[in-house]
Amino acid sequence: MTSSPSPVRLAAWSMLGVPAAASLLAGIGADLLVLDGQHGLYDDAALVAAIPGAARVPVHVRVPHNSPALIGRALDAGARGVIVPMVQSGDEAIAAARASRYPPLGERSWGPLAAYRGEPTIDPVTANEAVWCAVMVETARAVADVEAIAAAPGVDEVFVGPFDLALALGTTVGDLLADRSPGNPLDTVVAACRRAGTVAGAFAGGLAAAENLIGRGYTSVAVAVDTQVIAAAGADLISAARSLPAPASPPPAA
Repeated sequence: MTSSPSPVRLAAWSMLGVPAAASLLAGIGADLLVLDGQHGLYDDAALVAAIPGAARVPVHVRVPHNSPALIGRALDAGARGVIVPMVQSGDEAIAAARASRYPPLGERSWGPLAAYRGEPTIDPVTANEAVWCAVMVETARAVADVEAIAAAPGVDEVFVGPFDLALALGTTVGDLLADRSPGNPLDTVVAACRRAGTVAGAFAGGLAAAENLIGRGYTSVAVAVDTQVIAAAGADLISAARSLPAPASPPPAA
């Protein structure tokens, strides 16, 4: 008997910029892996090195900004999708989507980098069908235009960055998540995505935030971040080890 797939897609998120971190996160059971090239340590060389060893799950890249060159480079490196930060309007969302696809659907430049890795080159039609374009809503201006952003042709997902959104709104992430009043921007994004038939995604970074966001209707949520997992698990182990009983008598001096 097989279980039915979860309606929520859970993502692991890597900041560290090394192939080992990406490969380990690809094996924890997440539905996809995001390599962070905006606030993380993934540059061009790190992406090329890390993606092949992590490709047992779909690998997406958060690019530094909405640039056709950077979007194309991430996809050339083997990413299955991109997350484009600080998208402010429907027009900017369209630009990100077009940068993710080859003509006639977009303006992505042909760069068969896969051949240099000894991998088969994917033809443009197949690449266009397979690519995933997520655009980030992180400001009040973006929330105000979220209907156009969510409905932009070629945009598969609207991805909320709660930390930047809270900063832009003059509040904290905790208060933004706790607010259940009508008109909360988090709920505005979900409603716009449902009307447009677009996935609503968000960065949670932990279980409590993930529970809150999933409860609001987000169906793609980043939960496990390598830097946080290492720090939290390591601190727990050290704390537990300090509570172990001491030896009955001191060991002899060396």
